[in-house]
Amino acid sequence: MTQANPVLVEVTRGDMVESRHRGSVAVVDARGKVVMAIGDISAPVYARSSAKPLQALPFVESGAADAFGFGDVEIALSCASHNGEAEHVAKVSEMLARVGLSGDALECGVQLPDKEVAFRPLIENGVTPRAVHNNCSGKHAGFLSTAVHLEDNPAGYIGPDHPVMERVTAVMRDMTGESFGSSPCGFDGCGIPVIGASLTGWAQGMARMAAPDGLAPARAEAAKRIVRAMTEEPFYVAGRGRFCTQVMKIVREKAAIKTGAEGVYAGILPGLGLGVALKIDDGGTRAAEVAMGAVMVHLGIVSGEHLDRLNDILTPPIHNRNGVLCGHTRAAEGWLDG
Repeated sequence: MTQANPVLVEVTRGDMVESRHRGSVAVVDARGKVVMAIGDISAPVYARSSAKPLQALPFVESGAADAFGFGDVEIALSCASHNGEAEHVAKVSEMLARVGLSGDALECGVQLPDKEVAFRPLIENGVTPRAVHNNCSGKHAGFLSTAVHLEDNPAGYIGPDHPVMERVTAVMRDMTGESFGSSPCGFDGCGIPVIGASLTGWAQGMARMAAPDGLAPARAEAAKRIVRAMTEEPFYVAGRGRFCTQVMKIVREKAAIKTGAEGVYAGILPGLGLGVALKIDDGGTRAAEVAMGAVMVHLGIVSGEHLDRLNDILTPPIHNRNGVLCGHTRAAEGWLDG
């Protein structure tokens, strides 16, 4: 029986810790050296949407982004798990129109946005959600742009044997340094394939984005552009009220961070040349955000005045229905020591 991962995050209410979230964290450099290891970082993990910066590499590296005149906003959207706010939907629609397609080409599925800032206007105006409202529609617009640019048939682009997905898989294999030969496989919420890799591998992939000088020139340039786009246009990576967006707005070029479903989080730290990948065992996003924030504080990415400005998302307060403060979600003591 393997040893349980440590408790990374606690949720308090009054004088008691009411809930605990266990997990694991890997911080790795571009050569694969493990700088920090918390818990089991060798077990396979689906990176889910935290892998989007890696998945966006073919969009930029192939020349598709430049061919259609896309800049930082569109590249940020290709890495996004966006709220489905009006600005996100409009820009994805514009991307598709520019490559000669419509929202009907999207194969990510229809999704009602889950943030009130996005779903309330749809309900109030009687708008039926479409695939363009899906939080992954920007990534899929990038996939479709690449297909059109490289003259692939866009239909079926989410299939594992389609050239679009074959390129994405090859890039993730190269960047993580993992063979994927016997890796667990499945399908993501937006329909594309998911492949299991260790947190060490995912973190190394992010580190290679942070310190891309060892990559081939075209890929290195693509990595730099993706990181720049995420940090320059953080609204288009997530949206209003989102941890990713709020943190990147403040730390800017110090970190490009990305959430994934089921308690996964990834970070690209250019100034340190490091990558971060973490997984919360029970899949809790609230814990993944707090754990990611704690790692960024520990590594000095968030410090000084940033701590005051980000306090409410680094240690989120818990209020009851009457607005009374009841507790906090916080990093557990001990796991960042040493």
